[in-house]
Amino acid sequence: MGKHAPSKSNREVVESLYASLARGDAAAVTALLAADLDWWFHGPRRCQHMRRLLTGEAAGAVAFRFMPTRVAEVGSAMDGQWVVAEGWAGEHDYWVHAWCLHDGIITNFREYFNTSVTVRNLGQTAKEDVVWAIWESQSPRPKSRSMPGLVLAI
Repeated sequence: MGKHAPSKSNREVVESLYASLARGDAAAVTALLAADLDWWFHGPRRCQHMRRLLTGEAAGAVAFRFMPTRVAEVGSAMDGQWVVAEGWAGEHDYWVHAWCLHDGIITNFREYFNTSVTVRNLGQTAKEDVVWAIWESQSPRPKSRSMPGLVLAI
């Protein structure tokens, strides 16, 4: 896999991944991912849309479109840089993606469907032994449905 230009921020790399997926540019997507990408999925099997897109299983079918409503960099440089993205698809599918990058390449991917996610950095010392959230889901429809919560420690 090729390396990205060092001038791109991790957020820009992840945003370019979503843009490449939207264009159907498999070569550009492949260039952003490590060959041994570590991937976790949490959600209903019917919602494994990213796996279908990245493996080519969705080719020829109407593909799920990931259009993030928010993308943010979180985490520390010691364990890689994390970028978190979230979005809604239709009325029923809310998703959160957490991408870890090393040298401009995505090495880890955590995918969550219909789950509210809070990201905490456990490696950072906090005053009075309190661990602070560094990113939290911001559902645009919080009152219309209840979603289970999950804490992602980075």
